[in-house]
Amino acid sequence: MSTGPRLRFAPSPTGYLHVGNARAALYNYLVARRQGGTLVLRIEDTDRERHVEDATDVLQRALLWLGLGWDEGPYFQSQRQALYRSATDRLVESGAVYYCDCTREAIDARTKGSATPGYDRRCRDRALGPGEGHALRFRVPAGRHVTVPDLVRGDTVFDTDTIEDFVVVRSGGRPMFILANTVDDIDRAITHVIRGEDHLSNAPKNLLLWEALDGGPEPAFAHLPLLVNERRQKLSKRRDKVAVEDFRTEGFLPEAMINYLALCGWSPGDDREMLAMDDLVAAFRLDQVVPSSAFFDVKKLTHINAEWIRSLPLDGFIERCRPWLEQGPWPPGDYDPDVFAALAAEVQTRVATLSEAPGYVDFLYLDDAPLADAAWDKVVASTPDASGLIESAIAAYETVVWDQAALHEATARVAEARGLKLNKGQAPIRVAVTGKAVGPPLFQSLVLLGRERTLARLRAARARLP
Repeated sequence: MSTGPRLRFAPSPTGYLHVGNARAALYNYLVARRQGGTLVLRIEDTDRERHVEDATDVLQRALLWLGLGWDEGPYFQSQRQALYRSATDRLVESGAVYYCDCTREAIDARTKGSATPGYDRRCRDRALGPGEGHALRFRVPAGRHVTVPDLVRGDTVFDTDTIEDFVVVRSGGRPMFILANTVDDIDRAITHVIRGEDHLSNAPKNLLLWEALDGGPEPAFAHLPLLVNERRQKLSKRRDKVAVEDFRTEGFLPEAMINYLALCGWSPGDDREMLAMDDLVAAFRLDQVVPSSAFFDVKKLTHINAEWIRSLPLDGFIERCRPWLEQGPWPPGDYDPDVFAALAAEVQTRVATLSEAPGYVDFLYLDDAPLADAAWDKVVASTPDASGLIESAIAAYETVVWDQAALHEATARVAEARGLKLNKGQAPIRVAVTGKAVGPPLFQSLVLLGRERTLARLRAARARLP
């Protein structure tokens, strides 16, 4: 093992990579890289009821897409049962745990109305042995204080009299999360535990187990603030967009996701907003993370993503758009990369996500203009004598030299003849030809579309008007 700090990211395979977990993975990664340490990937799959098939592959793909590679693992808790049995045997031999046959409901019923409900310890001295329905509980020492050294929150002190004798092995023999988690951290010599603040209440239990197992130097903790929505509610998959994979599908760049997640609870201390991975590794400090909850603002993320898109070299932008263009709203195989390349520079300045790119060029690949009723009603139907304007455009376009300069001049004359400025005169033509009120430069688009297809769409628009 390396001599530098050892950190771990330990997700449960329950479906997807939550943005909060992705931030925790990022912070672990940044500390490991900055300090020349090691990042361990551990899959905490002891809870088989919540296990989702293929979730491990999904998690690993999402981490690699974000650029968060690991140095060791993945280790699977389901494959380390012998290690947990050995630790359990040591706890039994030392008297640190005892067997209990009480159900959760029975304990809660007995302690209802007490100052510390649910903290019944009646099985401590019953000398029960292993048997059906017997779980193992940790014997929490009375009258002590456990100090959790936290690099984000400072030292947090827990009174052991407020900590119940917690279950470490279920009655069926499976280890609980708290035992497997602690044993794995000891086994892998983890020095830093960086995770969400919802695990803070587990930290004193981790340390009590660490002591009982003679685990050596205790780790430093960093409990990160939760991510919340605009209502200051904890992010929930039922009402919020939280899966990293969904953002990838929508065309967010991994650079933007990493950049924004790093800023959720931390800042470099200056005015920089655009930070690449190397910048983050150089600047990140755990003691600069604020303990208060962080607003996960999708609008801000989208803004940062748009900035990252504009920073791409043109060839890189074209290549990044390719998956969405190859599956665009046109017949399979109709995507022509040369056609998109002609407008790519214009598209790059307009999109906020890569998935928006097909919408800016679909008129070039479809047989008919993808007319949006809102654009038609707002622009064409509301333009005085739109039919006459389009008729004049048809007449001018039938004979004009088919290049941008000539089309610009011809359209300006058509607009001027009706007392309109160019931008007002070309707006109905744009909607009739491209189907939208905004998009890439009109005359460049017309050249790419070609004379015959342009005229056909203008004639269809004229026929639609009174």
